[in-house]
Amino acid sequence: MTAGAVGPVEPVGPVGPVPPGTLDALARTRPLPAATAVLRAALHTRRMLLLKALLVRVDGAHGTLPAVVRRRFEDDWALLERAERTDSTAVRAVLDYPTTGAWLAAALAAPDGPDLADGLAGLGAVAVAAALRAGCRFTTTRASADGTLALPGIGLLRCARGPVGLSGRAGALRITDGAGRTLLLPGPALAGQGTRWGADSDLAGPGTRWSADSAPAASGTRWSADSALAWSALYTLPGGSAVLDDLDPHRVPAGGIGPAALPAAERPYADPAAWAARWRDAQALLAATHPARAAETRALVRAVVPLAPTEGTGPALSATVRTAPGAVLAQLPADRRELAELLVHETHHTKLAVLDELVPLWRPGGSLHRVGWRRDPRPVPGVLQGAYAHLALMDLWWRARTGPARSWRRRAAERFEVCREQVAEALSVLADSDELTPYGREFVRHMGSHHARLGVSGHPPV
Repeated sequence: MTAGAVGPVEPVGPVGPVPPGTLDALARTRPLPAATAVLRAALHTRRMLLLKALLVRVDGAHGTLPAVVRRRFEDDWALLERAERTDSTAVRAVLDYPTTGAWLAAALAAPDGPDLADGLAGLGAVAVAAALRAGCRFTTTRASADGTLALPGIGLLRCARGPVGLSGRAGALRITDGAGRTLLLPGPALAGQGTRWGADSDLAGPGTRWSADSAPAASGTRWSADSALAWSALYTLPGGSAVLDDLDPHRVPAGGIGPAALPAAERPYADPAAWAARWRDAQALLAATHPARAAETRALVRAVVPLAPTEGTGPALSATVRTAPGAVLAQLPADRRELAELLVHETHHTKLAVLDELVPLWRPGGSLHRVGWRRDPRPVPGVLQGAYAHLALMDLWWRARTGPARSWRRRAAERFEVCREQVAEALSVLADSDELTPYGREFVRHMGSHHARLGVSGHPPV
Protein backbone atom coordinates (compact mmCIF):
# COMPACT_ATOMS: atom_id res chain seq x y z
CA MET A 1 0.00 0.00 0.00
CA THR A 2 3.00 2.29 -0.24
CA ALA A 3 1.83 5.67 -1.54
CA GLY A 4 5.07 6.61 -3.24
CA ALA A 5 5.22 3.35 -5.18
CA VAL A 6 1.87 3.81 -6.88
CA GLY A 7 1.75 5.31 -10.35
CA PRO A 8 -1.13 5.92 -12.77
CA VAL A 9 -3.66 3.11 -12.96
CA GLU A 10 -6.33 2.18 -15.43
CA PRO A 11 -10.00 2.51 -14.40
CA VAL A 12 -11.00 -0.23 -12.00
CA GLY A 13 -12.24 -3.20 -14.01
CA PRO A 14 -12.48 -6.99 -13.90
CA VAL A 15 -10.31 -8.69 -11.32
CA GLY A 16 -9.32 -11.84 -13.21
CA PRO A 17 -10.37 -15.18 -14.65
CA VAL A 18 -12.52 -17.76 -12.89
CA PRO A 19 -10.76 -21.06 -12.10
CA PRO A 20 -11.93 -24.11 -14.05
CA GLY A 21 -15.12 -25.58 -12.66
CA THR A 22 -15.86 -22.62 -10.40
CA LEU A 23 -18.19 -20.88 -12.86
CA ASP A 24 -20.16 -24.11 -13.26
CA ALA A 25 -20.39 -24.66 -9.50
CA LEU A 26 -21.46 -21.08 -8.85
CA ALA A 27 -24.07 -21.12 -11.61
CA ARG A 28 -25.59 -24.27 -10.13
CA THR A 29 -25.65 -22.49 -6.72
CA ARG A 30 -23.46 -25.26 -5.27
CA PRO A 31 -22.16 -24.24 -1.83
CA LEU A 32 -18.58 -25.42 -2.28
CA PRO A 33 -15.79 -24.15 0.00
CA ALA A 34 -13.51 -23.76 -3.02
CA ALA A 35 -16.02 -21.47 -4.75
CA THR A 36 -16.48 -19.46 -1.56
CA ALA A 37 -12.70 -19.04 -1.33
CA VAL A 38 -12.58 -17.73 -4.91
CA LEU A 39 -15.30 -15.17 -4.15
CA ARG A 40 -13.63 -13.99 -0.96
CA ALA A 41 -10.30 -13.61 -2.75
CA ALA A 42 -11.99 -11.68 -5.57
CA LEU A 43 -13.71 -9.38 -3.10
CA HIS A 44 -10.41 -8.57 -1.39
CA THR A 45 -8.64 -7.94 -4.67
CA ARG A 46 -11.44 -5.59 -5.67
CA ARG A 47 -11.13 -3.67 -2.40
CA MET A 48 -7.39 -3.27 -2.92
CA LEU A 49 -7.99 -1.94 -6.44
CA LEU A 50 -10.52 0.56 -5.11
CA LEU A 51 -8.08 1.71 -2.43
CA LYS A 52 -5.44 2.18 -5.10
CA ALA A 53 -7.92 4.16 -7.20
CA LEU A 54 -8.62 6.40 -4.21
CA LEU A 55 -4.90 6.96 -3.69
CA VAL A 56 -4.47 7.91 -7.34
CA ARG A 57 -7.41 10.30 -7.04
CA VAL A 58 -5.77 12.01 -4.08
CA ASP A 59 -2.51 12.29 -6.02
CA GLY A 60 -4.41 13.84 -8.93
CA ALA A 61 -6.16 16.33 -6.65
CA HIS A 62 -2.88 17.61 -5.19
CA GLY A 63 -3.62 21.19 -6.19
CA THR A 64 -7.19 21.31 -4.89
CA LEU A 65 -7.00 19.40 -1.61
CA PRO A 66 -6.10 21.46 1.46
CA ALA A 67 -2.71 20.56 2.88
CA VAL A 68 -4.22 19.46 6.19
CA VAL A 69 -6.56 17.02 4.38
CA ARG A 70 -3.75 15.55 2.33
CA ARG A 71 -1.49 15.22 5.37
CA ARG A 72 -4.24 13.47 7.31
CA PHE A 73 -4.81 11.06 4.41
CA GLU A 74 -1.10 10.24 4.23
CA ASP A 75 -0.95 9.61 7.99
CA ASP A 76 -4.00 7.33 7.81
CA TRP A 77 -2.50 5.45 4.87
CA ALA A 78 0.76 4.97 6.78
CA LEU A 79 -1.15 3.57 9.79
CA LEU A 80 -3.01 1.16 7.51
CA GLU A 81 0.28 -0.01 6.02
CA ARG A 82 1.77 -0.54 9.47
CA ALA A 83 -1.26 -2.56 10.55
CA GLU A 84 -0.97 -4.72 7.44
CA ARG A 85 2.68 -5.46 8.18
CA THR A 86 1.70 -6.49 11.71
CA ASP A 87 -1.27 -8.76 10.88
CA SER A 88 -2.44 -8.85 7.27
CA THR A 89 -5.30 -11.25 8.04
CA ALA A 90 -6.79 -8.88 10.61
CA VAL A 91 -6.49 -5.95 8.23
CA ARG A 92 -8.10 -7.93 5.43
CA ALA A 93 -11.15 -8.52 7.65
CA VAL A 94 -11.57 -4.75 8.03
CA LEU A 95 -10.97 -3.91 4.38
CA ASP A 96 -13.42 -6.59 3.23
CA TYR A 97 -16.13 -5.62 5.70
CA PRO A 98 -19.28 -4.53 3.81
CA THR A 99 -19.47 -0.93 5.01
CA THR A 100 -15.84 -0.38 4.01
CA GLY A 101 -16.94 -1.06 0.44
CA ALA A 102 -19.86 1.35 0.79
CA TRP A 103 -17.52 4.07 2.10
CA LEU A 104 -15.02 3.50 -0.73
CA ALA A 105 -17.74 3.76 -3.37
CA ALA A 106 -19.03 7.00 -1.87
CA ALA A 107 -15.57 8.51 -1.53
CA LEU A 108 -14.63 7.68 -5.13
CA ALA A 109 -17.91 9.17 -6.38
CA ALA A 110 -17.58 12.38 -4.35
CA PRO A 111 -16.97 15.56 -6.37
CA ASP A 112 -13.75 17.50 -5.83
CA GLY A 113 -13.81 19.95 -2.97
CA PRO A 114 -15.36 19.63 0.48
CA ASP A 115 -17.27 16.44 -0.41
CA LEU A 116 -14.07 14.64 -1.39
CA ALA A 117 -12.30 15.93 1.72
CA ASP A 118 -15.12 14.59 3.90
CA GLY A 119 -15.04 11.25 2.09
CA LEU A 120 -11.30 10.86 2.59
CA ALA A 121 -11.76 11.17 6.35
CA GLY A 122 -13.29 7.69 6.26
CA LEU A 123 -9.83 6.22 5.69
CA GLY A 124 -8.97 7.20 9.25
CA ALA A 125 -11.77 5.06 10.66
CA VAL A 126 -10.69 2.12 8.51
CA ALA A 127 -7.04 2.56 9.52
CA VAL A 128 -7.85 2.76 13.24
CA ALA A 129 -10.10 -0.31 13.02
CA ALA A 130 -7.37 -2.19 11.15
CA ALA A 131 -4.69 -1.17 13.67
CA LEU A 132 -6.89 -2.29 16.58
CA ARG A 133 -7.60 -5.64 14.94
CA ALA A 134 -3.92 -6.11 14.20
CA GLY A 135 -2.86 -5.18 17.75
CA CYS A 136 -0.72 -2.25 16.57
CA ARG A 137 0.55 0.42 18.93
CA PHE A 138 -0.55 3.83 17.66
CA THR A 139 -1.58 7.34 18.68
CA THR A 140 -3.71 9.58 16.49
CA THR A 141 -6.09 12.51 16.71
CA ARG A 142 -9.36 12.50 14.82
CA ALA A 143 -11.65 15.46 14.19
CA SER A 144 -15.30 14.61 14.80
CA ALA A 145 -17.56 17.08 13.01
CA ASP A 146 -20.80 15.37 13.99
CA GLY A 147 -19.74 13.86 17.30
CA THR A 148 -19.35 10.27 16.09
CA LEU A 149 -16.61 7.96 14.86
CA ALA A 150 -17.64 4.58 13.43
CA LEU A 151 -15.03 1.82 13.27
CA PRO A 152 -16.19 -0.65 10.58
CA GLY A 153 -17.14 -4.04 11.98
CA ILE A 154 -16.34 -2.98 15.57
CA GLY A 155 -18.58 -0.22 16.91
CA LEU A 156 -19.30 3.49 17.28
CA LEU A 157 -17.78 6.24 19.41
CA ARG A 158 -19.95 9.18 20.46
CA CYS A 159 -18.12 12.23 21.71
CA ALA A 160 -18.17 16.01 21.81
CA ARG A 161 -17.62 17.73 18.49
CA GLY A 162 -13.99 18.51 17.82
CA PRO A 163 -10.72 16.62 18.22
CA VAL A 164 -10.59 13.25 19.95
CA GLY A 165 -7.40 11.42 20.80
CA LEU A 166 -7.08 7.68 20.17
CA SER A 167 -4.28 5.46 21.46
CA GLY A 168 -4.12 1.76 20.72
CA ARG A 169 -1.96 -0.97 22.20
CA ALA A 170 -2.37 -4.75 21.93
CA GLY A 171 -5.95 -4.39 20.78
CA ALA A 172 -7.00 -2.05 23.61
CA LEU A 173 -8.09 1.54 22.99
CA ARG A 174 -7.74 4.73 25.02
CA ILE A 175 -10.06 7.57 23.98
CA THR A 176 -9.67 11.15 25.20
CA ASP A 177 -11.95 14.00 24.14
CA GLY A 178 -11.33 17.74 24.15
CA ALA A 179 -12.77 18.09 27.66
CA GLY A 180 -10.23 15.64 29.08
CA ARG A 181 -12.70 12.79 29.57
CA THR A 182 -11.17 9.39 28.99
CA LEU A 183 -12.40 5.91 28.13
CA LEU A 184 -10.08 2.92 28.48
CA LEU A 185 -11.42 -0.02 26.52
CA PRO A 186 -9.79 -3.46 26.75
CA GLY A 187 -9.82 -5.49 23.56
CA PRO A 188 -12.86 -7.69 24.30
CA ALA A 189 -15.05 -4.61 24.78
CA LEU A 190 -14.44 -3.35 21.26
CA ALA A 191 -16.62 -5.96 19.58
CA GLY A 192 -18.98 -7.94 21.73
CA GLN A 193 -22.59 -8.31 22.72
CA GLY A 194 -23.43 -4.65 22.28
CA THR A 195 -21.34 -3.58 25.28
CA ARG A 196 -21.74 0.11 26.00
CA TRP A 197 -19.01 2.11 27.71
CA GLY A 198 -19.61 5.67 28.77
CA ALA A 199 -20.56 8.19 31.40
CA ASP A 200 -22.69 11.21 32.11
CA SER A 201 -20.73 14.37 31.37
CA ASP A 202 -21.87 16.00 34.63
CA LEU A 203 -19.93 13.36 36.59
CA ALA A 204 -16.93 13.16 34.32
CA GLY A 205 -13.58 14.57 35.19
CA PRO A 206 -10.20 14.65 33.47
CA GLY A 207 -8.45 11.31 33.63
CA THR A 208 -11.57 9.39 34.64
CA ARG A 209 -11.43 5.70 33.80
CA TRP A 210 -14.79 4.28 32.85
CA SER A 211 -16.02 0.72 33.10
CA ALA A 212 -18.51 -1.11 30.92
CA ASP A 213 -22.24 -1.28 31.35
CA SER A 214 -23.17 -4.95 30.88
CA ALA A 215 -26.32 -3.98 28.98
CA PRO A 216 -26.74 -1.76 25.93
CA ALA A 217 -28.25 1.68 26.23
CA ALA A 218 -31.86 1.49 27.35
CA SER A 219 -34.73 2.33 25.06
CA GLY A 220 -35.15 6.07 24.89
CA THR A 221 -31.58 6.88 26.00
CA ARG A 222 -30.66 10.33 24.72
CA TRP A 223 -27.24 11.52 23.74
CA SER A 224 -25.97 14.96 22.82
CA ALA A 225 -22.96 15.69 20.63
CA ASP A 226 -21.86 18.18 23.27
CA SER A 227 -22.14 15.93 26.32
CA ALA A 228 -21.28 12.30 26.95
CA LEU A 229 -18.31 10.30 25.78
CA ALA A 230 -19.56 6.79 25.01
CA TRP A 231 -18.55 3.69 23.08
CA SER A 232 -21.04 1.13 21.73
CA ALA A 233 -19.84 -2.21 20.36
CA LEU A 234 -21.64 -4.19 17.68
CA TYR A 235 -23.52 -7.34 18.64
CA THR A 236 -21.93 -10.61 17.52
CA LEU A 237 -24.57 -13.03 16.27
CA PRO A 238 -24.52 -16.55 17.77
CA GLY A 239 -22.39 -19.33 16.35
CA GLY A 240 -19.97 -17.37 14.21
CA SER A 241 -18.36 -14.01 13.46
CA ALA A 242 -21.25 -12.17 11.76
CA VAL A 243 -22.39 -9.01 13.54
CA LEU A 244 -25.67 -7.16 13.85
CA ASP A 245 -24.64 -3.77 12.50
CA ASP A 246 -27.07 -1.14 13.76
CA LEU A 247 -24.46 1.63 14.08
CA ASP A 248 -22.33 2.22 10.98
CA PRO A 249 -23.40 5.33 9.03
CA HIS A 250 -22.64 3.61 5.71
CA ARG A 251 -24.77 0.53 6.36
CA VAL A 252 -27.80 1.75 4.33
CA PRO A 253 -27.66 4.02 1.25
CA ALA A 254 -28.73 7.62 1.77
CA GLY A 255 -31.92 7.09 -0.22
CA GLY A 256 -33.03 4.10 1.83
CA ILE A 257 -34.05 0.66 0.57
CA GLY A 258 -36.81 -0.12 -1.93
CA PRO A 259 -39.79 1.93 -3.12
CA ALA A 260 -40.62 2.84 0.48
CA ALA A 261 -37.06 4.14 1.02
CA LEU A 262 -36.73 2.09 4.21
CA PRO A 263 -34.13 3.51 6.59
CA ALA A 264 -31.93 1.54 8.94
CA ALA A 265 -33.32 0.60 12.32
CA GLU A 266 -31.43 2.64 14.88
CA ARG A 267 -30.17 1.38 18.21
CA PRO A 268 -31.82 0.81 20.67
CA TYR A 269 -34.77 -0.13 18.41
CA ALA A 270 -32.96 -2.81 16.35
CA ASP A 271 -34.09 -5.56 18.79
CA PRO A 272 -30.79 -7.48 19.05
CA ALA A 273 -32.24 -10.17 21.32
CA ALA A 274 -34.91 -11.07 18.76
CA TRP A 275 -32.34 -11.06 15.94
CA ALA A 276 -29.96 -13.29 17.89
CA ALA A 277 -32.70 -15.83 18.66
CA ARG A 278 -33.98 -15.83 15.08
CA TRP A 279 -30.44 -16.12 13.68
CA ARG A 280 -29.62 -19.07 15.93
CA ASP A 281 -32.83 -20.91 14.98
CA ALA A 282 -32.44 -20.18 11.25
CA GLN A 283 -28.86 -21.42 11.21
CA ALA A 284 -29.92 -24.62 12.98
CA LEU A 285 -32.71 -25.12 10.44
CA LEU A 286 -30.35 -24.58 7.50
CA ALA A 287 -27.76 -26.92 9.02
CA ALA A 288 -30.37 -29.66 9.44
CA THR A 289 -31.75 -29.19 5.91
CA HIS A 290 -28.55 -28.55 3.94
CA PRO A 291 -25.34 -28.37 6.03
CA ALA A 292 -23.20 -27.08 3.16
CA ARG A 293 -25.63 -24.22 2.53
CA ALA A 294 -25.52 -23.27 6.20
CA ALA A 295 -21.71 -23.24 6.11
CA GLU A 296 -21.72 -21.08 2.99
CA THR A 297 -24.05 -18.57 4.62
CA ARG A 298 -21.83 -18.32 7.69
CA ALA A 299 -18.78 -17.82 5.48
CA LEU A 300 -20.24 -15.09 3.25
CA VAL A 301 -22.55 -13.10 5.53
CA ARG A 302 -20.40 -10.66 7.50
CA ALA A 303 -23.19 -8.43 8.81
CA VAL A 304 -26.93 -8.24 9.22
CA VAL A 305 -28.29 -4.69 9.02
CA PRO A 306 -31.73 -4.27 10.62
CA LEU A 307 -34.18 -2.18 8.58
CA ALA A 308 -37.00 -0.16 10.08
CA PRO A 309 -40.32 -2.04 10.24
CA THR A 310 -43.31 -1.08 8.11
CA GLU A 311 -46.98 -1.09 8.94
CA GLY A 312 -49.16 -4.01 7.91
CA THR A 313 -48.40 -7.66 7.32
CA GLY A 314 -46.32 -9.49 4.77
CA PRO A 315 -42.87 -11.01 4.50
CA ALA A 316 -39.84 -9.11 5.74
CA LEU A 317 -38.20 -6.89 3.13
CA SER A 318 -34.53 -7.49 2.43
CA ALA A 319 -31.79 -6.28 0.12
CA THR A 320 -28.12 -6.56 -0.78
CA VAL A 321 -26.21 -3.42 -1.82
CA ARG A 322 -23.82 -4.06 -4.70
CA THR A 323 -21.06 -1.93 -3.18
CA ALA A 324 -21.35 -3.76 0.16
CA PRO A 325 -21.60 -7.51 -0.54
CA GLY A 326 -21.70 -9.65 2.55
CA ALA A 327 -24.24 -7.46 4.33
CA VAL A 328 -27.86 -8.62 4.53
CA LEU A 329 -30.18 -5.64 4.95
CA ALA A 330 -33.50 -6.87 6.30
CA GLN A 331 -36.50 -6.32 8.47
CA LEU A 332 -36.84 -8.85 11.29
CA PRO A 333 -38.40 -12.01 9.79
CA ALA A 334 -41.41 -13.58 11.47
CA ASP A 335 -39.77 -16.95 12.10
CA ARG A 336 -36.72 -19.13 11.51
CA ARG A 337 -37.98 -20.47 8.19
CA GLU A 338 -38.43 -16.99 6.77
CA LEU A 339 -34.95 -15.94 7.89
CA ALA A 340 -33.36 -19.11 6.49
CA GLU A 341 -34.92 -18.41 3.09
CA LEU A 342 -33.96 -14.73 3.28
CA LEU A 343 -30.33 -15.56 4.07
CA VAL A 344 -30.04 -17.97 1.14
CA HIS A 345 -31.69 -15.42 -1.17
CA GLU A 346 -29.43 -12.51 -0.18
CA THR A 347 -26.29 -14.64 -0.04
CA HIS A 348 -26.77 -15.38 -3.72
CA HIS A 349 -27.11 -11.69 -4.51
CA THR A 350 -23.75 -11.26 -2.78
CA LYS A 351 -22.23 -14.14 -4.75
CA LEU A 352 -23.40 -12.74 -8.08
CA ALA A 353 -22.31 -9.19 -7.23
CA VAL A 354 -18.78 -10.39 -6.44
CA LEU A 355 -18.66 -12.73 -9.44
CA ASP A 356 -19.65 -9.93 -11.83
CA GLU A 357 -16.67 -7.92 -10.58
CA LEU A 358 -14.46 -10.93 -11.20
CA VAL A 359 -15.74 -11.54 -14.73
CA PRO A 360 -18.53 -9.30 -16.12
CA LEU A 361 -21.65 -11.31 -16.91
CA TRP A 362 -23.59 -8.60 -18.74
CA ARG A 363 -22.97 -5.50 -20.83
CA PRO A 364 -24.92 -2.22 -20.81
CA GLY A 365 -28.35 -2.37 -22.42
CA GLY A 366 -31.79 -0.89 -22.05
CA SER A 367 -34.24 -3.76 -22.43
CA LEU A 368 -36.84 -4.40 -19.70
CA HIS A 369 -38.57 -7.70 -18.97
CA ARG A 370 -41.37 -9.02 -16.77
CA VAL A 371 -40.53 -11.57 -14.08
CA GLY A 372 -42.81 -13.55 -11.81
CA TRP A 373 -41.44 -12.23 -8.50
CA ARG A 374 -41.66 -8.49 -9.26
CA ARG A 375 -44.44 -6.16 -10.36
CA ASP A 376 -42.13 -3.77 -12.18
CA PRO A 377 -40.24 -4.71 -15.37
CA ARG A 378 -36.57 -5.50 -14.81
CA PRO A 379 -33.37 -4.91 -16.82
CA VAL A 380 -31.30 -7.93 -17.78
CA PRO A 381 -28.97 -7.67 -14.72
CA GLY A 382 -32.05 -7.59 -12.49
CA VAL A 383 -33.54 -10.62 -14.26
CA LEU A 384 -30.29 -12.54 -13.78
CA GLN A 385 -29.96 -11.53 -10.12
CA GLY A 386 -33.54 -12.56 -9.37
CA ALA A 387 -33.35 -15.82 -11.32
CA TYR A 388 -30.12 -16.77 -9.57
CA ALA A 389 -31.44 -16.09 -6.06
CA HIS A 390 -34.67 -17.97 -6.78
CA LEU A 391 -32.78 -20.90 -8.28
CA ALA A 392 -30.93 -21.20 -4.97
CA LEU A 393 -34.26 -21.10 -3.13
CA MET A 394 -35.57 -23.84 -5.43
CA ASP A 395 -32.62 -26.00 -4.44
CA LEU A 396 -33.30 -25.29 -0.77
CA TRP A 397 -37.03 -25.94 -1.04
CA TRP A 398 -36.47 -29.23 -2.90
CA ARG A 399 -34.44 -30.44 0.06
CA ALA A 400 -36.85 -28.99 2.64
CA ARG A 401 -39.79 -30.91 1.09
CA THR A 402 -38.51 -34.03 2.83
CA GLY A 403 -36.36 -32.33 5.45
CA PRO A 404 -36.48 -32.60 9.23
CA ALA A 405 -38.73 -29.56 9.74
CA ARG A 406 -42.27 -30.91 9.31
CA SER A 407 -43.83 -27.43 9.45
CA TRP A 408 -41.69 -26.36 6.49
CA ARG A 409 -42.38 -29.30 4.19
CA ARG A 410 -45.73 -28.23 2.75
CA ARG A 411 -44.72 -24.63 2.16
CA ALA A 412 -41.45 -25.76 0.58
CA ALA A 413 -43.26 -28.05 -1.86
CA GLU A 414 -45.71 -25.31 -2.83
CA ARG A 415 -43.06 -22.63 -3.22
CA PHE A 416 -40.86 -24.97 -5.24
CA GLU A 417 -43.55 -25.50 -7.88
CA VAL A 418 -44.41 -21.81 -8.19
CA CYS A 419 -40.77 -20.76 -8.28
CA ARG A 420 -39.88 -23.44 -10.83
CA GLU A 421 -42.21 -21.86 -13.39
CA GLN A 422 -41.03 -18.34 -12.62
CA VAL A 423 -37.35 -19.21 -12.96
CA ALA A 424 -38.01 -21.10 -16.21
CA GLU A 425 -39.56 -17.97 -17.73
CA ALA A 426 -36.66 -15.81 -16.56
CA LEU A 427 -34.07 -18.22 -17.94
CA SER A 428 -35.85 -18.11 -21.28
CA VAL A 429 -35.56 -14.31 -21.29
CA LEU A 430 -31.86 -14.51 -20.47
CA ALA A 431 -31.18 -17.18 -23.10
CA ASP A 432 -32.63 -14.88 -25.77
CA SER A 433 -30.81 -11.75 -24.57
CA ASP A 434 -27.93 -10.19 -26.46
CA GLU A 435 -26.86 -8.22 -23.37
CA LEU A 436 -24.98 -11.10 -21.74
CA THR A 437 -21.23 -11.50 -22.14
CA PRO A 438 -19.78 -14.88 -23.17
CA TYR A 439 -19.22 -15.60 -19.47
CA GLY A 440 -22.80 -14.58 -18.81
CA ARG A 441 -24.18 -16.90 -21.48
CA GLU A 442 -22.15 -19.79 -20.11
CA PHE A 443 -23.33 -18.99 -16.60
CA VAL A 444 -26.99 -18.97 -17.66
CA ARG A 445 -26.50 -22.26 -19.52
CA HIS A 446 -25.29 -23.92 -16.32
CA MET A 447 -28.18 -22.35 -14.39
CA GLY A 448 -30.59 -23.85 -16.91
CA SER A 449 -29.01 -27.27 -16.55
CA HIS A 450 -29.44 -27.18 -12.77
CA HIS A 451 -33.01 -25.94 -13.10
CA ALA A 452 -33.86 -28.80 -15.47
CA ARG A 453 -32.53 -31.42 -13.05
CA LEU A 454 -34.30 -30.07 -9.96
CA GLY A 455 -37.44 -32.07 -9.29
CA VAL A 456 -36.76 -34.74 -11.90
CA SER A 457 -35.24 -37.32 -9.55
CA GLY A 458 -35.90 -38.18 -5.95
CA HIS A 459 -32.71 -36.49 -4.77
CA PRO A 460 -31.47 -32.96 -5.43
CA PRO A 461 -28.52 -32.66 -7.83
CA VAL A 462 -25.15 -32.22 -6.09
